[in-house]
Amino acid sequence: MKKFLVIIGIIMAALILTAGVFSAGFVAGQTMPPQAWLPLASFGHYLQSSELPETPSGLSNTGASQDLKELFKPFWQTWDIVKQYYVVQPVNQELMMRGAIRGMLESLGDQHTSYLDPEMFQVANEHLEGQEYEGIGAWVDITGEYLTIISPMPGSPSEKAGLKPNDKITAIDGVDMTGIDGEAVRQKVLGPKDSIVVLTIQRTGVEEPFDVNVTRGAIVVPMVAGRILENNIAYVQLFTFGDDTTQELKNTLTELLDQHPTGLILDMRNNGGGYLQTAIEVVSQFVDEGVVMQEVYADGRAENYESKGGGLATKIPMVVLVNQGTASASEIVAGAIQDLGRGYLVGVTSYGKGSVQSYTELVNNEGAVRVTIARWLTPKGRQINEVGLAPDFSIEFSEQDIQDNVDSQLNKAVEVLTRKLAPPPTPLPSPTPLLTVTPAP
Repeated sequence: MKKFLVIIGIIMAALILTAGVFSAGFVAGQTMPPQAWLPLASFGHYLQSSELPETPSGLSNTGASQDLKELFKPFWQTWDIVKQYYVVQPVNQELMMRGAIRGMLESLGDQHTSYLDPEMFQVANEHLEGQEYEGIGAWVDITGEYLTIISPMPGSPSEKAGLKPNDKITAIDGVDMTGIDGEAVRQKVLGPKDSIVVLTIQRTGVEEPFDVNVTRGAIVVPMVAGRILENNIAYVQLFTFGDDTTQELKNTLTELLDQHPTGLILDMRNNGGGYLQTAIEVVSQFVDEGVVMQEVYADGRAENYESKGGGLATKIPMVVLVNQGTASASEIVAGAIQDLGRGYLVGVTSYGKGSVQSYTELVNNEGAVRVTIARWLTPKGRQINEVGLAPDFSIEFSEQDIQDNVDSQLNKAVEVLTRKLAPPPTPLPSPTPLLTVTPAP
């Protein structure tokens, strides 16, 4: 259903996925769906600017330097023309510089390679560091005709106000949002706690749009939530892969497993990703040993990531819930569990974010650039990028499910888990030979 389309992880508040997200990654400082994620929900390899040269590679070579000077003559010619003749003077050279960086990365044609200005970079870091922000507390999709609610956060102002998945925000405080960029609309929904924002909502099954008054609050982005379902099945929901996710997951698993559940459901629907290291730590809570992910670079170099061992829930029967918003780090966890025969996947095909990005902070506090540097594969060598993970049991939401507020995917997961509670699924065979990996753009 459209309500479960890529989100990524856009959080209506100080979260700017994406575009998206991805997606998750190596963050040396420690990786949304997609076009919609702008938090560091994509795999990111975060390098300090001090680690990098300030001049283009090859400039130490005189010939290369001359070639670059010749190449950039039209650029500097255009720069000078704008500085001297543009009708509105003086021009903002800093914005021109940022625009040049943005255009350079967009020319690569890779949706996961992009520029984050200083404000976007700060917000993205706040998201994965688990900091607070002020807003209504909802994950949203900014890529459609209207800003669309993916899911209200538990206990948030948006949930208390009765907002539902797939609600479309057509106006804010009486101002029509038709034709307005999704990110600009998201910014308008932000605001100080205790202030009221009036959202005009278009809801499936309701003939006319209607207004909802939401009192903004201070929102702490949840990482993990859990409870015991009626049939003594543990239910754990992962919202993102940030700084605190692993510890929160351990705390939640300890609390639930102390109640001796018969099975476990891991819900990663609409989880756009986060840090690579966190993804490995998370999957290690469910997989005892072995390779849980492969990473392949443009030069053919490959690196395997193995389970850290010592997980709290490596024996209990489990099922994983996935959907179109399950991306990047979430797909690493789900792919390992499926490949290694640890559990079944239930839902619909995941987003397909299988590339790795390097997040590099720029000098002079000018934000950061996100550049695709590698592809990742599942333990059995399956490439996920632009393909996704196909569930073992495919269940889509119907319009009736939405109207009745019925979670048919969760119900199916309970059914599958209750029926199987014994033998795990057969591990998927390794492709022979391993899939050829297209060099990263």
